Parts: sequence; C-alpha cells; structure tokens
Amino acid sequence: MAFVTLIDGRSGSGKTTLAARIAEASGARLLHLDDLYPGWDGLAEGSRAVAGALATGRYRRYDWEAEAFAETVALDPLRPLVVEGCGALTRRNLAAARAWAAHFGRSGSVHAIWMECPEGLRRERALGRDGEMFRPHWERWCDQEDAHFGAANPIALAAEIVHT
Repeated sequence: MAFVTLIDGRSGSGKTTLAARIAEASGARLLHLDDLYPGWDGLAEGSRAVAGALATGRYRRYDWEAEAFAETVALDPLRPLVVEGCGALTRRNLAAARAWAAHFGRSGSVHAIWMECPEGLRRERALGRDGEMFRPHWERWCDQEDAHFGAANPIALAAEIVHT
C-alpha cells in the first residue's frame, strides 16, 4: 500500500469513490481537492495548493457556503494519505508527494492513478451527486478541466489508469 496516493480525473469519473475505498482499507487520511478549490473558478489554484499542503503539513479548508477559506486542517504524518480531485496529479504535486513520503521514511511509496470514464456517464454521476448546485457550473468546470489537463497531462504521470 502506498503512503501517498494521488487520484485524478474529470468530474464524475469516480475519484471520490475510489479514494474512500482506499482510505477505508488502509486507514488513510483523505484530502479532497474540493477543500482546496476557492470556488467554481478555482481548479488551477486548488491544484497548486496540493504541493503547499504537503510541504507544510496543513491547509485551509474552503467553505463553499461561506465562499471563503475557513479553518486550518493538519495532515497526520503517521497515516497514509489519499489526495483526490481534478488537478491532484501534476509534476509538482507528484514531486511534493514523493518528498512528503521520503520525509517520513517512506521513499518510493507514492502511487498515481488516473480515472477514465465516458463523458455522458460522468455528467450523469456528477449531476446525480451534486444535483442542481452543479448544473449551472458544469460547462465552466469542464472548460477548466480541459485547460488544466491539457497543460499538466496527468494521464502521462499516472502509474495506473482505472476505467469506470
């Protein structure tokens, strides 16, 4: 079992479900990028925040209802960590995960996963999960995914591709 697992993919691809299963089986702590995105236009900023959270061992959780950052959350260095969300897997985040693992004597214990799922099923899942709250933001979020994934090319960084 990896000390740090990064799970990336487009909205509705199954990242959160897989992350929860891994965390339950391993006792890992979950870091959801939903807690790092500063709102609906924040995919790139949330992705960049992963490396900072791993470097400092903490992050400020974004409160979607208040539309502001809230409390500081500490990462437990003794527990495995699963980082999941759109933008989790970048070269910078992968390097930060490796440094985090090495710092705690777990060198080589990082696993990167890309989730692949057809668009129609992804949309159905995402809107089924988040309902009307997400519907007006779907296209806007997809545009950010396109830009981010085009630049970061996370599928090329993944050690494993999971088709759902």
